Amino acid sequence: MANKVKEIWKSGKAVVNAWLAIPSGFSAEMIAQCGFDSVTVDMQHGVQDYLSMVQCFQAMDKHPVTPMVRVPWNEPGIIGKVLDGGAYGVICPMVNTPQEARNLVSYAKYPPKGVRSNGPIRAGMYGTAGSYQKTANDEIVLLPMMETRTAVENMEAILDVEGIDGVYIGPSDLGFSYGLEPKLDRSEPEILAIYEKIVKECGKRGLNPGIHCSGAEGAARAINMGFKLVTLSNEVGLMTTYAKMQVNATRKDSGGKA
Repeated sequence: MANKVKEIWKSGKAVVNAWLAIPSGFSAEMIAQCGFDSVTVDMQHGVQDYLSMVQCFQAMDKHPVTPMVRVPWNEPGIIGKVLDGGAYGVICPMVNTPQEARNLVSYAKYPPKGVRSNGPIRAGMYGTAGSYQKTANDEIVLLPMMETRTAVENMEAILDVEGIDGVYIGPSDLGFSYGLEPKLDRSEPEILAIYEKIVKECGKRGLNPGIHCSGAEGAARAINMGFKLVTLSNEVGLMTTYAKMQVNATRKDSGGKA
């Protein structure tokens, strides 16, 4: 069960990640054909549930993308369940302490490295009987989200936790926790300094920092800063941005007739 995300990281390149908020296998199928390396189903702030996650995974199964999930919380039941459903990566929100990071690792890995219960009902399809369990601990990507002042204060201790593959920055919540407007592409010097430190500390440990962006411009900037996984908005943002652009262009170019 080779994980494309890990293969890209080993090559030294950055992963371009999609984000699904809409509970639709059709949307997932379309996004999976657009050239992304991985596609993340958002069960925290998206309108996704477990069944829609499985349907999204089924719809993009024939395309060369790594299926991932942002779980709603750092809780063993849902983490084990999304992995059993076929997730090859887990992004977990609001991980603020090294103990919470250790909990995430424990919930996501089989013994002896963790306490995940055996029952990969869909994930087991990706290998012969028993082969999934032999490689899952090494192949699954775990990215705790670093998105609060508390997490930043505990940055090095969190990054020292064995079993994580990096961290994922939530710019809106991170800025919010510092008293700033919640938005994605940030330019405040104090936030950029945090980004630089995260990239530097991940680099020291061979870890892969990820970040949520509003589009290509912010994503390219993040990659050039050293981020190794960038998310291009979500499919809702991509759809509405293009729709607004087309509507505005139609009104502008029709000479006031629309």
